[in-house]
Amino acid sequence: MRRTRSRPQAYVAPVISSSDATSALPPRAARLIGLGSWLPPRQVDNADLAERLDTSDEWIRTRIGIASRHIADPGMATSDMAVEAGLRAMKAAGVEHVDAVVLATATPDHHVPGTAPLVAHRLGLSHVPAFDVGAGCSGFVYATTVAAGLIHAGTAGTVLVIGAEKMSAIIDPADRSTAPIFADGAGAVVLASGRAGEPGALGPVAWGSDGEHADAVQIPSGGSRNPSASAREERYVYIKGNEVFRHAVRRMDQVAREAATAAQWSIQDIDRLIVHQANARINAAVANALGVPPQHVPSNIAHVGNTSAASIPLLLSHAAVKGQLAAGHRVLVASFGAGFTWAATTLLWPSGLQAIT
Repeated sequence: MRRTRSRPQAYVAPVISSSDATSALPPRAARLIGLGSWLPPRQVDNADLAERLDTSDEWIRTRIGIASRHIADPGMATSDMAVEAGLRAMKAAGVEHVDAVVLATATPDHHVPGTAPLVAHRLGLSHVPAFDVGAGCSGFVYATTVAAGLIHAGTAGTVLVIGAEKMSAIIDPADRSTAPIFADGAGAVVLASGRAGEPGALGPVAWGSDGEHADAVQIPSGGSRNPSASAREERYVYIKGNEVFRHAVRRMDQVAREAATAAQWSIQDIDRLIVHQANARINAAVANALGVPPQHVPSNIAHVGNTSAASIPLLLSHAAVKGQLAAGHRVLVASFGAGFTWAATTLLWPSGLQAIT
């Protein structure tokens, strides 16, 4: 008998804290107080790729929406970029210390140890808890959700959340299906204890995963399942492009609606939609599915590329600097990544928020 599968729903994490249960105050929430980002200085444009790949500038721009991307030098690691973004976020927030560091990355410096403790040490935060979160391109929203949980519980008052990737380290430079897409960079935010509903406070989070499609974005070797690569291409990211496109649009549409509903917003209330910069066509399709006008959807993919877990904090930082995010804007953030994983949340953009790029 064929089993009928119901449509999975993302879990929605409420904004609540047991310490506030009997208080007249709104529940405790994680509040955004600073943004920072950093990109490697070296830019690689489409013409550079066309010289060695069977592709063209026109094809990359039309199919992916990218004109150039930033690539780290061989001696630079993910931790180096994470430190730069973290420094900028802490300076923007006006803080010299945080209570925890959470690093979202799919490209750690090493399998062991985690990269976050090294980043914390280099930031002068040697004795605070620090750990990595791996959820692909959804990693940053996952990491902010974990950080918000620490703040809700009273375990931390301030948390530095970083998304950093050296995607060029895991992409086959000869693969025309991935080399034009992925790039390197880092973005970070500082979250502090606040109250639900106030400007800058993160709203309820809708998130989920579907491991049935774990092989859709995958590095076949290097883990415990297959430690040694039997072929060169097994060391690099492999993507089932059409499958990823289809699921990315559907899942981000779904999870964005769930996060908006949990925040008691309608989609028509949204002033800005921030989506993971995977592909310009995916971004447009998600905005179209939600009915959000293109002018309300900031994007930096054309000159930044797909930076995986760094994508959303980079875009938030760049959009803030450009004045695309203004005080009072209702902002909806949605992401989708390998796993498959997906997550979305909301916030009312605060006045006076600093971003340093």
